[in-house]
This record gives sequence, structure tokens and C-alpha cells, in this order.
Amino acid sequence: MKSLFLIPMAASLFLPLSGQTKDATKAPVDIELLRKSAVEIDRHIAAFYKAKKLSVPEVTDDATFLRRAFLVAIGRIPTAEEALAFIEIEDAAKRDELVGYLMGSQGYSSHMTNWAFDLLRLRDGRQGSQATNEPYRNWIRKAMDENMPWDKFVTSLVASSGNGWDPETASVGYYTIDRGMPLDNLSNTMRIFLGSRMECAQCHDDPFGKTERKDFYHLAAFTNGQYQQNEQYMRDLWREYQNDQKNRGEEYRVAQLFWDRIYGMSLSGGGKGLIELPSDYQYRDADPGENVGAKTPFGKTVRMSDKKAEGDGREQFADWIVTRTGEQFPAVMANRMWQRIMGKGIYEPVDDYIESKKTVHPELMTHLAKLMHDLDYDLRAFQHVLMLTRTFQFATNPNASVVEGGDDFHGRKIARLSSEQIWDSLITLSSGDPDKKPVRTADNRIFVGGNPVLVGQMDMIQLSNDVLALESEEQVRNYFNDFLAMVKSGSGKKGKEDASMSMGMAPVRKYDKDSPVRASELPSPAPREHFLYLFGASDREVVEGASKEPNVGQVLSMMNGYVQRQFVGNSGAHVYKSLEGAGSEGEKIRRIYLAILNRPPTEEEMGWMKEEVKARGEVGYRNIVASLVMSSEFLFLQ
Repeated sequence: MKSLFLIPMAASLFLPLSGQTKDATKAPVDIELLRKSAVEIDRHIAAFYKAKKLSVPEVTDDATFLRRAFLVAIGRIPTAEEALAFIEIEDAAKRDELVGYLMGSQGYSSHMTNWAFDLLRLRDGRQGSQATNEPYRNWIRKAMDENMPWDKFVTSLVASSGNGWDPETASVGYYTIDRGMPLDNLSNTMRIFLGSRMECAQCHDDPFGKTERKDFYHLAAFTNGQYQQNEQYMRDLWREYQNDQKNRGEEYRVAQLFWDRIYGMSLSGGGKGLIELPSDYQYRDADPGENVGAKTPFGKTVRMSDKKAEGDGREQFADWIVTRTGEQFPAVMANRMWQRIMGKGIYEPVDDYIESKKTVHPELMTHLAKLMHDLDYDLRAFQHVLMLTRTFQFATNPNASVVEGGDDFHGRKIARLSSEQIWDSLITLSSGDPDKKPVRTADNRIFVGGNPVLVGQMDMIQLSNDVLALESEEQVRNYFNDFLAMVKSGSGKKGKEDASMSMGMAPVRKYDKDSPVRASELPSPAPREHFLYLFGASDREVVEGASKEPNVGQVLSMMNGYVQRQFVGNSGAHVYKSLEGAGSEGEKIRRIYLAILNRPPTEEEMGWMKEEVKARGEVGYRNIVASLVMSSEFLFLQ
């Protein structure tokens, strides 16, 4: 049996299933262990079929598997070359080889980055402030690139503290992005990481659940007491410039830089473990304004003093989430990943936890939670296991699930692609493999009044570390005056283009609505006029706020917008380059189908398309491209 990497046509496309990850510092994944885990999952599914008296679904064909695997694993369709290589290979192991290729690719981390941005409501900027979430964005991206274990990822977010510009502590963006809304942040934390919906308990006892309002405030005490690091030393200086409405010159702009982009992006106060009940608290078990100490409502109890404030509440809270909630923490993430790979959660919604023993398949859910733990919360390895299962390969099931509120494991349901999957697939067709392009880089330059200053001498990481280390108002004022003098003198100033090359930084990339880069590289959230927004990309105001609902704008965008500009009117589009070397009109049509729908045309379709080419010549190929891209088959995942 030939392996994909021994076949000349695929040599540059598919890598051997070596188990090596992108992070060379980590031990290679044991592929045989992943295969055995996949077989164990299939055994659980087979037992479910037997118990429910369901027939075993057929395995899908190569073309459907190819497209499904690419879109699920890396969020885009294969390039014309990748599709042609896979379809033409005769190798019983090629599906496993393809999964290994995808899970080790840059496309995987790009797709996971989109998922993480949506889950964490990542927005580039902040309303009413010059603070930016760019360092936090870069921290998330690096975590996905390096496949940071999920338990470490969550701990780094929930227990975070420090300088928002420092790459080691930029995870504080998890809290500073919600500055002024700590209770909403807590609600999202419980929902995202533990599948516990507690938002109603902010105001009243939950009539549909077990959470009382006091329980919510016991939890809120863990993270209470967040403030900007050493802000007291800058507060009076900032107010002086803020109150001087007539003087909004260089001094004001530098003061705003310090207040918004340094102090405003920092986080201090490790969590008091103590909080006052609100003035409208309405239950007999406590009085308004009464202090309550931190206490967890389920799992292994963690309790802090209700008499005095401590300083490590966030660390204790993070440890409780990750290590003291039993199977809940790994089970919630296992179900999220099952939904991501299989198309539907074992139970839904995935952010409303159900104990494994109460799910439709208790044994499978228990096994998946244990697998997540045994794999040390390696999300790449966990998803790799799921994609190696026979269950992942089952043909599409057009019928409704026989299980209410969850998956019946009887074949993937047809679903429209996400806006990011559509966009990333379109740029694959227009520009080739988008994962070979450089990713968006961090811009740590110091900006005053929209212009970079002190380029080549200092960046925001150094400046923020210096400022946050100051230990008195006098030190802050002295440093401020010295820095202001340097800015006014023009020391280190350069033009915007020259500045981007200084201090080892790559040029700052400017993106417009047609920039052929992956969605994970574009502004977050997408501008309202952008293709992504029209197709339902999240506005990042709420957790997982994306939509797949159709609208007229989508139709117009496909007919008169990006598709027309980049395909019909662009003879240099990559999809046409794939036709080079095709010896006949039939072979050209076949390659167009493989590039767009990732399958060969049927005999009937080939006849129709040949008639189009015969009637319209070269324009006919462009018409075929336009019609296939706008088809339901392109926009939906089977």
C-alpha cells in the first residue's frame, strides 16, 4: 500500500501521518493511541445503533469526505491542486493521511482562532477609549497556534493579572475587555467554560434552575476588586488634562496614551473573595449591602472569608473551574468539540451542561469527558480522534434526529457554511492556498495623535512596563514630562511606512473588504459593509453571536459583489490557473468542479457545461464558475 507522501502528485500536498505537531517543543502525538481512541468511540456508537434498532449508515464517498474534512478541520475548501491530488490517489489509508495533514496545518490554527474569537467575543477596539485589544488578540492567536492545552488556556484567562501589553500577561484582556461589567463577565465565564447559565441570577433567583441570587454573588466575590494597576498615581494628572477643554494638544494626547493604552489595559487586584450584596437585594437570607464571601455552588467546595478581603480570588476561582468541578469542565469542552466536528452536540445547547448520565448516550459522554482529560486537554488531538472515527465518515442524513435536543449519530446533518468558511473558501478560489500567506502581526509601536513616535527606540511593551513600575505620583509626573519632551523633540519620529519596519516588526497590513486573507486576519468584528457581516459573522457583543440566516444582501453580494469582481471579472483568479495543462474542454470542466464543489461533474452536468462552452467559448468557463459558486451545494456542508 502506498502512502500519500510517496505518491509524486501529492508529495508537496499531504504529509505523512507522523504525529508531529507544529510546536517542536512538545512530544509527538501518539497516532496509534488516537486511532485506538477513535475505534473505541465507534464501538459506543455501534452499541447505540443496536439499542435504538437503527441501521448502520453508509460511509460517504471520497469527494464528500474531502470537502467535509477540509471545511471542518481548517475552515476552507481544498485548493484545486489539493482536491485533484486526493481524488486521483488510490490508497486505502488516504483518509487518515488527509486528516493528519489537515490537523498539522496552519489552516487548523486559523480556523480555531476564529472559533476562539467568537467564543470570547474578541473585538479589536473599545468604545469610548483609545485602549486596544490587539495584544489580547495576539495572545489568543498564539495560544491557538501553539495548541495550548485547554485547562492551561482557561487558567491563564481566569487567573490573569498584570500588563495588557506584555505578551506573557496579555490574557488580562479577558477581563479588561469587559471593564465596568464584572458581573456580565462572570456570567460568560460560567457559561463558556462550565456550561452553567447563571445570567438570570444577577437579578433574581433563577425560576427554571437551581441558582439563587446569593449563589451568584458568592461566585462574583472571587473576581471582585479589579482595578487598573497603580492607577492612583496617574489619576490626578489625567484629570487635569481631561478637565482642560481648551488645551487638547500634544500634552493631552500623551496623557490619554498613558491613561487609556497603559493603565487602561492593565489589571491588578487578584480578587478580594468578598463582595457587598446590591442595594436591591430582595431575599430574606441576607440584607442589602451585607458582605458575602466567595463560595462555589457545586463541585468541590471552595470558600473564602466573609470577614476580610484576600488577594487570590481569581486564582482560586480558576483552579476550581479546571480541577474541582468533576467531569463538568472536560465534558463541556468535549461536547463543544463533538459539535464542531460532527455538526451537532451530543446534547444541545452545548453551553447548558447536562450530566453525562442524563444524556442520550451516558457511556459515550462519560468516555469523551475522560478522553479529554486523558489527552491533557489537547484540543487538536481530541479533534483528530473524532475525525479518525468511522462516525465522522458517515453519509449525510437528511432526516431529523431521532433524539430530541441532541445528536442521533446517524450521519451529518446538512448545514450552511459559516460566514468565515464561505469567505475563506472564496479566497482559496481567487488566490490559492491562503494559509501560505503571512498572518497579521502585532503592532507594538507607540502612537500619539495617530502617528508613531520614538520608533526604533521604544515600543508599547517597554513603555507600559516602565510606566506601570512607577511607585508614586511624583515618579509618574517626572516620567510623563520626560516622555513628552522626547515626543515633542521629534526624537525617533518616522513616516508611517518607514516606522513599520523598525524594531524588527513586519509592515503593518491594511485590509480592505476584498483583501484575500483569511477571516482570522481581518478586523474583528467585520465592518458592516463587509462580506463576512452580510453572511452573519458575529458582532462579538455576545458569546457565539454568529447567524446563518439568509437575507437579500447575501444574494446581491454573490451576484454583484465579491464573486463577480474576483472570479467572473478576474481572469487571473487561481481557479482559472488550475485549468492550465488541461487538454480538453471536458477536463477543464472537471477541474472547475473539483476546485469549487470538490467533486467531478456527473455525466448530465458535463453535458450541460459542454453546451455552455460551445455556445459562449471562453466566457462559458466563467459562467460555470459563477453558477457553481452561487449554488447551494457550494454554500452548504454535507
